[in-house]
Amino acid sequence: MDKRKNNGGHKTAGRKSKAEEQNLIEKLTPFEDEALKQLEESVKAGHSWAIKMYFEYKYGKPKESKDITTNGESINKPVFEFFD
Repeated sequence: MDKRKNNGGHKTAGRKSKAEEQNLIEKLTPFEDEALKQLEESVKAGHSWAIKMYFEYKYGKPKESKDITTNGESINKPVFEFFD
């Protein structure tokens, strides 16, 4: 049984196998220099998507922070006291 059939019944759903991933890498490798050149040109042209992509791959995506307070107010944490 194909393991990927569990994701909505689609054979293509889910992560590709290591072999499929490696095959794709091998097919795309000849285009690496051209892809980097195009990315460089797009960064130099000031395209925001290219600048964002460059920094995300170079330094990683910034951590997301979420305000889990109400209207900017702090949440009062209950104090628990333990007795011996």
